[in-house]
Amino acid sequence: MSTVLGYPRIGPRRELKRALESYWDGRSTRRELEEEGARLRAATWRRLAELGLGELPSNTFSFYDQVLDTAVLLGAVPERYQTAEDPYFAMARGTDGLAPLRMTKWFDTNYHYIVPEIGPETVFTLDAAKPLAEVREARALGHETRPVIVGPVTFLLLSGALDRLEDVLGPYADLLAALAAEGVAWVQLDEPALVTDLTPAQLDAVRAAYDRLGALSARPRILVASYFGDLGAALPVLAATPVEAIGLDLVRGRVPETPLDGKTVVAGVVSGRDVWRTDPGRALARLRAVRADRVVVSTSCSLQHVPYSTAAEDDLAPELLSRLAFAEEKVAEVVELARLLAEGAAPAVPEGPAAAAAPDHVRPAARSPYPVRAAAQAGHLNLPKLPTTTIGSFPQTGELRRARAEVAAGKLAEGDYEALVRREIEHAVQVQEDLGLDVLVHGEPERNDMVQYFAEHLDGFAVTKHGWVQSYGSRCTRPPIIHGDVRRPEPITVRWAAYAQSLTGRPVKGMLTGPVTIVAWSFDRDDLPVRDVVCQVADAIAEEVRDLEAAGLSVIQVDEPALRELLPLRAAEQPAYLEWAVAAYRRATAVAADRTQIHTHLCYSDADQILAAIDGLDADVTTIESARSGRRILDAVSGYSRGLGPGVYDIHSPRVPSAEEVGERLAATLKVLPAERVWVNPDCGLKTRTYPQVEASLGNVVTAARRLRETLG
Repeated sequence: MSTVLGYPRIGPRRELKRALESYWDGRSTRRELEEEGARLRAATWRRLAELGLGELPSNTFSFYDQVLDTAVLLGAVPERYQTAEDPYFAMARGTDGLAPLRMTKWFDTNYHYIVPEIGPETVFTLDAAKPLAEVREARALGHETRPVIVGPVTFLLLSGALDRLEDVLGPYADLLAALAAEGVAWVQLDEPALVTDLTPAQLDAVRAAYDRLGALSARPRILVASYFGDLGAALPVLAATPVEAIGLDLVRGRVPETPLDGKTVVAGVVSGRDVWRTDPGRALARLRAVRADRVVVSTSCSLQHVPYSTAAEDDLAPELLSRLAFAEEKVAEVVELARLLAEGAAPAVPEGPAAAAAPDHVRPAARSPYPVRAAAQAGHLNLPKLPTTTIGSFPQTGELRRARAEVAAGKLAEGDYEALVRREIEHAVQVQEDLGLDVLVHGEPERNDMVQYFAEHLDGFAVTKHGWVQSYGSRCTRPPIIHGDVRRPEPITVRWAAYAQSLTGRPVKGMLTGPVTIVAWSFDRDDLPVRDVVCQVADAIAEEVRDLEAAGLSVIQVDEPALRELLPLRAAEQPAYLEWAVAAYRRATAVAADRTQIHTHLCYSDADQILAAIDGLDADVTTIESARSGRRILDAVSGYSRGLGPGVYDIHSPRVPSAEEVGERLAATLKVLPAERVWVNPDCGLKTRTYPQVEASLGNVVTAARRLRETLG
């Protein structure tokens, strides 16, 4: 038997993105949005059935995020959103009068989820309309499905509210009863939190939850699906409960040593996190090593983390294409492995690529101590207290996107495109000067994406045409594919940054993406340790830092928003990772002179958990997400010894913050940090916003900073 734990939902050509943005902009109705969602769901079920998949999932579709969907399912909608015109999107994106809920990364992936807000006053009440409707939709099309729901323990752990377990189990029990009444045979409860380090009390919560749900008389059979690692101590706990099936990630985790008698094991032997073809011999060996009453072949996790299909990638080299498997190809692998397992056949073993030689070890690198650098930079840059800046990107206009597509299609001359880029840089610089920002950026009009742009200019990377993966909501990225040794054949950003600097007497930041983030937001090669790949990229970025400095840039930002993302989920493995990741960053930046100010940026990644590592990066200024995280970030950074810019407004929402709101956030920052170390900036880059939103918001940011400067004298 075969199945998958989930599937991409954005549409092969990002149809969901366009439908969402049309609805948000008022160009279509909620009914039209729902109709597009139904069309995408139907296409998914049809394609999975065509590929021969044995058991189809449902309720994996979402208009924004599966955790937010679960909050709505359980009635955990804070009161302030309940009267909004569209409470669901108000929680996700905010409104003119409401800030959105906090957003952060889904475990160690680049997918973001909306963090539920649960307090003592939250009353859980079941609203099962969505999962039931999808079961009925699929059945009307001739498909019986297995609804997928975020499990109670993971939902509450992500919400910081495990003490509400007893209260939330009632709605989960009601949901299972409703699904049973609908004739549903199986339900999948996703519990990825079980592969993290759990305390004895948390393990007791796992036991209590599944003992109670398993003991229900009216319910479907329960599959508890874990992924992103090994269940460890949670496995015997789950195995002792009445649930019928357990999903195991056998790509990142191990085959259990003890038999799982009386259970079905949904064995994740096809990776849902990379784009490489599965080694059938290795996968079949793992499947045959599982000792259980029944083994179902599956993916290690949902396939929402990979693109739809390689079929449209006609620009990739044939040798590389033959090694790739996106979602459709991985489903076909699952189906074929199930056939081989049932027949007891031995698969043909393909030749893998030759392993490359590893680079030298991460070499130690150090600049002068921070106080020495800070003095040199203060004298050179002459910035005011509470200097204002942005994170890097400015709005990507429709004209820019069209021009980039026309260049790729051969319909626009390269010279005409570059003239447009220069005009956009001139406009961005002028806007910033008019607003009164202190450290400017060139706006990155030449960049489609902060990782893809570098991938297009580095050897060892391949870029897809349609390899889109959802990051959050309507935001999608095309992760590059690292398939060989990484080298920088020529400068990448220098001419555009130098042109921007030539337009103004104020400092302009050179904008680079850090080595960890470039690798984390790409599909990494499968024949070299990730540490070694990061070192290769660090060397390429170091060359770019040298050239930016030589071109007259005195401020260089090397972003590492994915530093937290690659952090292993188990605490015992984290120190080694942080050691080499921090060393790689310093390998990329320590080439800069003392008077060159190095900035870095981290966003939506629970940065408070790795503050010591952030300090170890030794950047002169760190900008960090704070507008949605509030006190949890500020409390963590109290006493931070270098320049720090906790974001004063959330760019992922279209709302414009008032100068008073920004001033309140700055005042809160000044309670934990001295003014001499505080920078004033938004949470993240501005590419997804419009110029009217950006100019209004940044105008209020500058006003708030100036008011506080006057107060401080």
